[in-house]
Order: sequence, then C-alpha cells, then structure tokens
Amino acid sequence: MRHNPDVRTDTLTSYQERMGRVLVHIQAHLDEPMPLEQLADVASFSPWHFHRIFRGMVGESVKEHVRRLRLERAAQRLKTTDRPVLDIALEAGYETHESFTRAFAAMFEESPSSFRAGVARPMASAGPPLDVSIRSIGPIRIAFVRYTGPFDQVGAAWNKLMMWAGPRGLIGPGVRMLGIVLDDPEITAPEKLRYDAAMVVKDDIGASGEVGIQEIAPGEYAVALHVGPYTTLGRTYSRMCGEWLPASGRELPSAPSIEFYLNSPMMVPPEQLRTEICLPLGE
Repeated sequence: MRHNPDVRTDTLTSYQERMGRVLVHIQAHLDEPMPLEQLADVASFSPWHFHRIFRGMVGESVKEHVRRLRLERAAQRLKTTDRPVLDIALEAGYETHESFTRAFAAMFEESPSSFRAGVARPMASAGPPLDVSIRSIGPIRIAFVRYTGPFDQVGAAWNKLMMWAGPRGLIGPGVRMLGIVLDDPEITAPEKLRYDAAMVVKDDIGASGEVGIQEIAPGEYAVALHVGPYTTLGRTYSRMCGEWLPASGRELPSAPSIEFYLNSPMMVPPEQLRTEICLPLGE
C-alpha cells in the first residue's frame, strides 16, 4: 500500500505545532503541577501515548524536562541573588535542603553552596557606565521557531522562520525581529540551550508546523543597548547582571530574556549590529 507523502508531511507539521504548544505551556507554568493528562490535553494528544511522543520529539521525558528546567532556574537564582538556598530549593519543588542538594549535585557535580561560591562576579568595567533603562514591554504576539542547541548555530531557526514569513508578505519595513533566550549558556549544557527566533505578528496570523504562536505577557524589563557582534552579547549580559542588577534592588523572575534586533547582519557589518537586551524584572 502506497502512502501519500502529503499526508505524512501534514502529520509531522501537526505534531510539531502541538508539541510547540506544550513546550511553551511548560515554560509558562514551571511552578505548577503538570500532570500528563493536562499536558496531553494542551497538545491534543492521547494521554496514553503522550509521554512516548514527548520523549521521542524532545529527547527526554516530561519529568526529566521539567526537573532540568527547575534545577537550571535554581542555578540561575544562586548565581544572581542572595536568597537562602532553602528558599530556592522549595521554589524548585524540593521539600528539604538535603533532597535539593542531592539533585543539584547530580546535575551540576557540585553542591548549591559550592556553585554559588564559585560564580565569577563580573569586575567593574573600565569603560563608561552601562546605560540601563526600565521599560514596560508587552503584550506582544509573536510567531517563532524553537531552536535547541549551541547559540552560535541559531541561524537554522531564522532560515525556517524567514522561509515561512516571506510567502506570507510578513517581511518588510517596520517588521520587528526578536529572540527569546530561555536558557543561560553558563548553566545549561550547549546541546540543551533553548532559543526562539521570532517576529511580531498580527492576530490574523496562525501557527503552522514548526512555526508556533505565543504571546509575551506584559512586564517590566531592564533594557540595555549592545553594539557589536552577536558573539559578544554575553559581555553586556554579564555587565547587566553583575553591575546594574545588584545595585538596582530588583531580582530576575523565572521568565526568559528578550533580544530585539534593531538592524540586520545582512545589511551592516558585525561591529555595527545593534541589539536591545531586555532582562525581565521582579519586585
């Protein structure tokens, strides 16, 4: 019996779109219980098969995925705040300091206290003070392609997004391009880093296969302008977190940072690239 290749393509496109919904949902509800039945419903999959589909497409089970994201967020808390380890453990879903320490050490090969003590604090810059403003951003509706892997290889996700956007007439003057940075490369393994190549779209644009739709909720962000190649973005992140943040009295909540790309590497040399780095702010 011959199989229609169009049917296979449509099925793959549908699976990619539905799995994208689940991954966005998990990230947005990381502090909440996430029973398989609920996640299967988000993706419109059968609860009976959902865990197998998730593992096959994501490369880890739902439980492993959620546990890893929570522990990586805990590492971020240890790196950027002075909050007690027990508070961070409870936030990560562990009932005791000891159980959190065991899980953390299994993943990062050192205890939470040792990790915190070993974090290199950025030295004060010899250059001009970093200009950081606080700005309200959102809600913003975006179309995105999720990429997982080393950040220096995100070009493949951008190619997919542009191939989708071009025929729909979405590329032109005034289009807003942005990246959603979901992980810290100093904490998350390179092959697990997550990044959304994205563009702002109107309400009449829907998801399609690997191109998903999500909304960035309103919030306050610390915003700084980075001028230079994308490979040096980490320097400005470090200055924002190491110089500005400790003096601001603010903390970073469990939300991704945003990069707004004000010009294109297709139009200007790397040293002239302008990127607004936006760090989400808590109280």
